[in-house]
Amino acid sequence: MFSEKFKVALHYILPKHALTVLAGCLASAKLGKITTFAVKKFAEFYRIDLSEVKNDIQDFETFNDFFARELKAGCRPIDTETNSIVFPADGKISQYGDLLKDAQLQAKGHYFSINSLLADDNDAATFENGKFMTVYLSPRDYHRVHMPIDGKLLKMVYVPGEFFSVNPLYVRHIPELFSRNERVICLFETAIGKVAVIFIGATIVRSISTTWAGIVAPSTFRETSVTEYNNKNISYKKGDEIGKFTMGSTVICLFEQGAVNFEKLTLEDHILMGEKMGETVLNTPATKATKTATQAKKAKK
Repeated sequence: MFSEKFKVALHYILPKHALTVLAGCLASAKLGKITTFAVKKFAEFYRIDLSEVKNDIQDFETFNDFFARELKAGCRPIDTETNSIVFPADGKISQYGDLLKDAQLQAKGHYFSINSLLADDNDAATFENGKFMTVYLSPRDYHRVHMPIDGKLLKMVYVPGEFFSVNPLYVRHIPELFSRNERVICLFETAIGKVAVIFIGATIVRSISTTWAGIVAPSTFRETSVTEYNNKNISYKKGDEIGKFTMGSTVICLFEQGAVNFEKLTLEDHILMGEKMGETVLNTPATKATKTATQAKKAKK
């Protein structure tokens, strides 16, 4: 216990931003055989299954290229059930459950506010009494993020913040860690209402990028920014890639009230992107509204 408290106290005073920048510079350096050697040792240490990786080790010019590696086609089959939602990334189930107004469980004894996480009271109200799923990506995991359900992109929000590690040790001990760290919030319109996919930054996470905007974090200006996409037709199918991390972090998915039912899941279970997370509920307010609108259009005809 003393050891854990000491590590957390030390983590508070470490120059996390400077360490992240330094690590990023090293990880993005093209060092030829040194890079190849580092990647091999990293893969051995974390027991990464290289048979899944699309490219050969010597093809990665930088360590970041390997960390954000693509997988071979078919390595992550997407659940094909019509009403299923799937995990957006490889990792461990950190927490999941109901979204309350002021207290989402981060770890035993620690909570975060949905308002502070989203940095927007209106968006927070949308997900009140809904559900959340938090997936922790360790250094050994595949670090690309995919859609849990078919959806159209509505907006993206960049929120500057701290660079606390999202290692389970620090999540257990640092209050409101997820809503204090740098993050990128992606909001989608789906058949069951709005769904949010949130990329949480962390120590040594050099960048967060999306498929539609490229690198979003870190930002030079360190100010909250909102980009609207409502008038653009940017849509994704369940299982489509939407972004990636360089180095490990956390992904949080939010769903509206009554929109989904999760499978019987166990905390700390290791899951793979594309596996079934739960099922949609077809009688939600969102689906009722869609059905009513469709019926109204038919009546006019």
